[in-house]
Amino acid sequence: MTARAGLLPPARVGWGSHGLLLLLAMVFADNFVGRQILAVMVEPIKSEFSVSDTAIGLISGLAFAAVYALMGLPAGRLVDRMPRIRLLAMSCLLWALATMACGLAGSFLALAFARMLVAVSESPTTSASLSLIADLYPPQRRSFAISCFTAAPTFSSIIGLSIGAWVVEHYGWRSAFIALGVPALVFSAILALFVRDPQRGRWDVTQSHTPHALLGMGAEARKLWALPAYRCLILAGGLTTLSSYAIGMWNTSFLVRSHGLSLQHAGLLAGVICGISAGIGGLFSGWLSDRLCRRNPHWQVSIPIFGHLAAICALVPYLLWSDSLLVRLGDVPIPTAMLWCALYAFFAVWWVAPSYNLVTQLVPPDRRGSAMALQTIVSTLLGVGIGPLATGLISDMLLPLFGHESLRYALLLVNLPVICSVLLLMRTASHASSTGYGHGG
Repeated sequence: MTARAGLLPPARVGWGSHGLLLLLAMVFADNFVGRQILAVMVEPIKSEFSVSDTAIGLISGLAFAAVYALMGLPAGRLVDRMPRIRLLAMSCLLWALATMACGLAGSFLALAFARMLVAVSESPTTSASLSLIADLYPPQRRSFAISCFTAAPTFSSIIGLSIGAWVVEHYGWRSAFIALGVPALVFSAILALFVRDPQRGRWDVTQSHTPHALLGMGAEARKLWALPAYRCLILAGGLTTLSSYAIGMWNTSFLVRSHGLSLQHAGLLAGVICGISAGIGGLFSGWLSDRLCRRNPHWQVSIPIFGHLAAICALVPYLLWSDSLLVRLGDVPIPTAMLWCALYAFFAVWWVAPSYNLVTQLVPPDRRGSAMALQTIVSTLLGVGIGPLATGLISDMLLPLFGHESLRYALLLVNLPVICSVLLLMRTASHASSTGYGHGG
């Protein structure tokens, strides 16, 4: 770590940093709702286009993830080489237009193509935002800042799943897509007209830093991949997102099929309960990481490991619980299993803020965009690309054995890779400790 607590440059974190963090979180939340809202569109899209679970897994995952992965590294290099605010403004504008195009799709193929355009426009968002956050906050305050950024999508799932389910049920899935594009147009205008790029590497100037030579994309990716701590860390994150995206995409359908809820009630429960619980869990893990890592940086790995183990212990009973009713609030039935679901959502996000913070510390400032892009590529391919698709495939395969309960067991199987994530995080700790949880220069 090049900027220790006692060696930080004399710069303050002001309200301008907090305001930009809020704007970045809102952009990220809107992007995430664009992904999450597909969960409440599964049944209507299947009905309109007469497609299978596998096809839905393709449109919700691989069609997006393949293009996102293809564009990820070039987008990360743009983050490292051009003004990040300008790049984000252009990205928001293109994302708004592509998302609205999803609502105008006249066929399943057209919808898949529109999703690919969304992936192109969204590819710079995460790497640019995290690169900016690394320049807005010092390392010992960065985990909580990152958790505020990453918690925004979990809270926004309340909109994407609950309000989104209501919009889909009353106005159709096409209207929901078009409505999602409007905020992105506003964000694009604000970024372009009122926001300036912060100094790059602001908290990494305790000694002069010479920018690295510009490498080709393949060489840059190989150089990053050669860092053992970084490699193990992003593989662990990728396997985790494979499982979490599968739950996020199919949870509403699981509640409809296995607990007999209506689409609107299932979306409401999945959005409100999981969104609030995951949002609080993410913020708490970021706060806890900042506090504990001042004593020992090893907590950046220990907190995700504990979160994974606790999440698995809660997820298994949630997926296997009966359809017994806990309570009824008005006309909304709440299954007993939702208690386990809330506990799972709270712990499942404990890895995010500490891991992202560690990535910003394992690489130099002028390579953070590429490092975040490569991390996002791995997570997107495994999480968005394979997670929902594998769940749909396994569900279709188990259909002859379990009937409408096949999705229950498919979700259980696709969460086994989290165990491998725990082992990879242990390897990450071993490698990172040799460099003091920082980069070599």
